[in-house]
Amino acid sequence: MSVVPSSLLPASALPAFRGRIGRDVRSGHYAVPHRYRLHVAPSGPGCLGIALTHGLLGLDDTLPLTVLPDTPDAPDGGYAVLRPLYEASAHLYDGPASAPVLSDGWTGRIVTTHVPDILRDLALRFRGDGPDLLPEEHRAEIDAVAELCGRSVNRAAQRAGELGLDDGAAHREPLGVLFAALDSLEDRLARRPYVLGDGPTLADVHVWITLVQLDTVHRWHLDAAAMDRVAAHPALWAYAQRLAARPEFARHLDIDAVLRRHRAHCRGREAAGAGIRIVDWSAAPR
Repeated sequence: MSVVPSSLLPASALPAFRGRIGRDVRSGHYAVPHRYRLHVAPSGPGCLGIALTHGLLGLDDTLPLTVLPDTPDAPDGGYAVLRPLYEASAHLYDGPASAPVLSDGWTGRIVTTHVPDILRDLALRFRGDGPDLLPEEHRAEIDAVAELCGRSVNRAAQRAGELGLDDGAAHREPLGVLFAALDSLEDRLARRPYVLGDGPTLADVHVWITLVQLDTVHRWHLDAAAMDRVAAHPALWAYAQRLAARPEFARHLDIDAVLRRHRAHCRGREAAGAGIRIVDWSAAPR
């Protein structure tokens, strides 16, 4: 795989490692026990989703997971321990050595750093005896749930927090998108134990980590009235609390680490909703 030198790319495009795990030996990268390693910092939502998926599939003995500190240790915002992998994978690479990374122990290089591809390849190529997290008949629906979480919950909550109450109607627009998305998820979970039925799928990974972010990060920038509306979804938050009590979900969740990571990067204003926490995430088992 050729990678454009980082000096020729905007910072937002770094890096561009997009290898995939194929079905068999003809694909180059194919699923072999102990060949690959995951490097994640679960204080970030993408890495938390990967760690959660890894746990649901029971991959500890098949695909080792390296957990990195919650905040990067290199001056450029990357991780020093990942630097050799990046430099081996891209000639003259000088960008940050960021997590997540799926690396290939046979070549000593990076396969991919792209969260959606890692999630799909874990579910499709390393399932083993774990649940089918990406059933073929639900793949389009799982993609739609992921889009709902990303655009209509995370981005809308972030936008509402950025605008603040001073922006009037502009502030209300992203809140309307957020509340509508939560209403949709509430309707689903009022009728079933998981987002798509009786068992977990990647849709639950997307929804649960989104709720973690909403209740721990985004609430710091929403007003009390908005957080009251967010909390007014009893089935949704009961689902979040119920899954938080499962070891597979709780294992890599460290709320203090999530907040440290947020404070290290956040420049927004604290709002009145900061004191309103819906779920007691700290009560989750380890």
